[in-house]
Amino acid sequence: MRARDTGASHRLTRWIPAIVAPIAIGVGVVLVPLQANAAVDLPDLTPAELLEFAASSDVESLSGTIEQRSELGLPDLSGLTGAMGGGSGGGGTEDFGHGDSEGDGDGGAAASATDLDDLISLATGTHTAKVYLDGSNARLQVLDRLAERNVYLSEEGAWIYDSAEKAATHFTVDQAALDALEAKAQAHHDEARDRLEAELSAPLPTPEQMLDEALAKLDQTTDVSVGTDGRVAGREVYELVLEPRDADTLVGDITVAIDGDTGVALAASVTARGADEPAFSVAFTDVSFEAPDAAVFAFTPPEGTEVTEHAVPIPTVAELELWKAQAEAESQADAEPGDETARVVHGEGWSAVVELPAAAVGGAGFNGEAAAMLGTLTERVDGGRILSTSLVTVLITDDGRVFAGAVTADRLLDAAATGR
Repeated sequence: MRARDTGASHRLTRWIPAIVAPIAIGVGVVLVPLQANAAVDLPDLTPAELLEFAASSDVESLSGTIEQRSELGLPDLSGLTGAMGGGSGGGGTEDFGHGDSEGDGDGGAAASATDLDDLISLATGTHTAKVYLDGSNARLQVLDRLAERNVYLSEEGAWIYDSAEKAATHFTVDQAALDALEAKAQAHHDEARDRLEAELSAPLPTPEQMLDEALAKLDQTTDVSVGTDGRVAGREVYELVLEPRDADTLVGDITVAIDGDTGVALAASVTARGADEPAFSVAFTDVSFEAPDAAVFAFTPPEGTEVTEHAVPIPTVAELELWKAQAEAESQADAEPGDETARVVHGEGWSAVVELPAAAVGGAGFNGEAAAMLGTLTERVDGGRILSTSLVTVLITDDGRVFAGAVTADRLLDAAATGR
């Protein structure tokens, strides 16, 4: 079979974190609000104790179904993809952005339309996936309409498969080289720890001390509390609640449902300030902590699948240190005045605003029908146009800069005007 890169694998890898990351790290977003139940009365825990309980979870096997939903208050945006750079530009509407760059051709427009379609789907749609985990074996099965996408992970490598495009990418790793890297990295870690303890004349902080310090810093900007016990996927859960202490943010609260028996995060939600329902959510609708059947982790490309083989190179410790130094140097260079492409972050915490300069945004823009639709979705303000959702606000200035954040429109306009 001839290798072919269809782009499907790359789109899938962008989709995975939107589903998996909130479950994996316990910070993200629930399909429905936590179902409070008077019959559920778990032992009382402080926020610090609940976080420590979740961090110490040692679950290695589970399977279940997760659902993700976005309710950002956006209208139907499906027309944008058909209008992206598409053929009949003009029609008397002003260009939104800079239009096509010379020589881009239809391929660039098609790729942009596909990327925008993925983004719109995440921002407005509902998605279902099945998750399987057993030690080093894992599988994510994304259920599409009349198709599915799968990611298989094991010690031998990984497969990414798209049934609709009949395409698969196989990633392999030199396990011996990886083991050697891990051993050297651990040795470096132990040496650094011993050196620091000698310099400090005291042991390094314990995880519990580090958690207390992190909570103390978090408490300066966020009220952290334990909410009402409830149920998710039929299991009794604690509710961890984070409420920003910042008048400029649109986020009202973030809640995370933590299984009362295992400490696994089963659901989480982000609710906009003043709203009753989550704006963005993900949760298990059913879950089991029994080891899945080994067959669910086995994958053989179906007949007719075009396979791309990719060997993942394993760097040495010296190469990792060199890359780290280069990244730090590039980060410092980006911060130098006069860089016309560097991303800029104004403020910090909940009211931070990201600015993309016009040079960083580049030549890609909207024209024709897309420009007309964006004109109806955005509100004209002095110096640009504002797109508002329940959780995110975007300002596109007349000079081509883009400002975005989970903040009010006034906060964006202030950042654009003052650079703070």
